[in-house]
Amino acid sequence: MFDVGLNVRDETAFRILLGPQHRIFDGPGVGTAMGLDHRLLDPQEGCAAHLAGIQQLFHLPQIPFHQTGGQLGLGAGEEHLLQGLEQELAYALHGFQHHIAGEAVGNDHIGGAHHGLVGLHIADEVDASCLAGRPQQLIGLVAQRVALGLPLLPTTTIGSFPQTKEVRAERAKLRKGEITKAEYDEFMKDQIDACIKHQEEIGLDVLVHGEFERNDMVEYFGQNLNGFLFTKNAWVQSYGTRCVKPPIVWGDVSRANPITVEWSAYAQSRTDHVMKGMLTGPVTILNWSWPREDITHEQQTQQLALAIRDEVLDLEKAGIKVIQIDEAALREKLPLRKTDWHAKYLDWAIPAFRLVHSAVKPTTQIHTHMCYSEFNDIIKDIDAMDADVISFEASRGDLVVLDAIHDANFETEAGPGVYDIHSPRIPSEQEIEDRIYEILKKMDVEKVWINPDCGLKTRGNAETWPSLENLVAAAKAVRAKLAK
Repeated sequence: MFDVGLNVRDETAFRILLGPQHRIFDGPGVGTAMGLDHRLLDPQEGCAAHLAGIQQLFHLPQIPFHQTGGQLGLGAGEEHLLQGLEQELAYALHGFQHHIAGEAVGNDHIGGAHHGLVGLHIADEVDASCLAGRPQQLIGLVAQRVALGLPLLPTTTIGSFPQTKEVRAERAKLRKGEITKAEYDEFMKDQIDACIKHQEEIGLDVLVHGEFERNDMVEYFGQNLNGFLFTKNAWVQSYGTRCVKPPIVWGDVSRANPITVEWSAYAQSRTDHVMKGMLTGPVTILNWSWPREDITHEQQTQQLALAIRDEVLDLEKAGIKVIQIDEAALREKLPLRKTDWHAKYLDWAIPAFRLVHSAVKPTTQIHTHMCYSEFNDIIKDIDAMDADVISFEASRGDLVVLDAIHDANFETEAGPGVYDIHSPRIPSEQEIEDRIYEILKKMDVEKVWINPDCGLKTRGNAETWPSLENLVAAAKAVRAKLAK
């Protein structure tokens, strides 16, 4: 069926090409199994029958989920079934790999995706007509729902909470040597504890630690990666009165030590709720930095992807079950000519994001977030990022992105922002409830998350907490009505 030749000296370089299901398993030969990018598929051309065949091959039963007080639970014996699922599927894939092979990089749509990777060759002629879409959806999402125990319409935030004057002052004291690192850490732990307690009190489902220790979502990571330099006063306007200091990429990028793991692990230790780890993705880090000129943007992004990938795996080892990898600036570097969008950008930017989460377990849920932009014309590429959940900044666009999600048969779970965080106005519970019903007109309720538009760093506590209280109350009200 496929003519595939592999000469892989660098497993990681190969994994950058793997398609939507690549996180299902690690194991001998699995890298060549079922790696086709689902963007190649026309769902109207008979792939449903092939997908049904894969379901039979995997021996996947319909696992019933029981709605009890808004929580998803398992029936008797189902948890045992799930535990054996990964091993059974690994065996199935091992035998199936002779029939389904790696991503169709020979296809014109993604033909440039493998350019420059070490020791990889895949034949140009690939028959994509019978490929099966996203097997990950059959296993990964089931495993995640069981592991996380989340209700319908789960609530969360995008990551950051208000950076008050006190927080910024403490960071300045550390920078000036006026306090010790131990004193600074204790202050930050107090901020995290208070933030977690407040999130628990208002009833959010997936919590965050608040990112109080971070100065900026790009600069913070640059300061903790090899290959970056920084200026003191080279401020660039981001929006309004908000300015940032973009880091400068001067050498090869790598991660010397874990960056966020200590803070995320501490936060998870302080609650029984699911704690979300927060990272900035490789495309956004490069797009909001001053890049090198001696190597390509693609090569620099791949270096960043490998560095952030190490952080993802360390977060997973530390017990973080939900990891958000923000790609707020994905669209910003699209070439001016639309005909160049894929060959000169998306064909390497999307695989770079997939590389970041290429080795996590199927039970680890991967989120991403994108800031306000025109998503409609790249919605299929966004779906191809293979995140499990994506949150959009959508409220200021009157949720027009929902039409694109609906028309594209968007497979990723999504959280279109239900209120605009760029305004200090506090949305009412009824307003948010109405917004949720608008979303449900265009999306399957089982794929919808409820969240604000963006991070809350630039807001104040006075408007942040009442807004989130109304968000949670609205989500609970809709759940109750849907359960009747």
